Amino acid sequence: MPKPSLSQREVAALFEAHGPMVYRRALRLLGNPADAEEAAQDVFVRVIRSSHTYDGRGALVGWLYRMTTNYCLNKIRDRKRRRELFALHVSNQRAAQAGPTTAPDLVMLRWLLAHAEPKLAQAAVYCYLDGLSYREAAELLGTSKRTVGNLLERFQRWAEAQAKTAAERAAEGAP
Repeated sequence: MPKPSLSQREVAALFEAHGPMVYRRALRLLGNPADAEEAAQDVFVRVIRSSHTYDGRGALVGWLYRMTTNYCLNKIRDRKRRRELFALHVSNQRAAQAGPTTAPDLVMLRWLLAHAEPKLAQAAVYCYLDGLSYREAAELLGTSKRTVGNLLERFQRWAEAQAKTAAERAAEGAP
């Protein structure tokens, strides 16, 4: 039989007794007082939602400590992934928004767009040429923002392979 959830009064008492420890742990891991404060609040929201999972074995402090540690590690991983995605997509998008500057670049771009899968070409045009955000492109394509990102990644890999093949042909002297 599942254990009943903690009452508001019990959670408030838990926060009063262990909130500072949760905050210190979060601050130590996240390194930012505002993030640590948010983490402490989110951990206690999780306590409310999942108090029925605490089986009473082991110290309650240990359960809170593990919950705080896991929450903070997930935040750190999320930050790192956001930075990677930003560098991959937004930096590339900004560079692409400058547009091709030479005639050969324009010819290559037109060739790529003409030969790419339709969805890939559309995503590339919307984001790289038109400068639309992923959200705006997703609305036009009838997909999610994540799908737009995936389409652009696929387009970039495909375009790089096409450019490599063209360079190899040029080095061999083929037309």
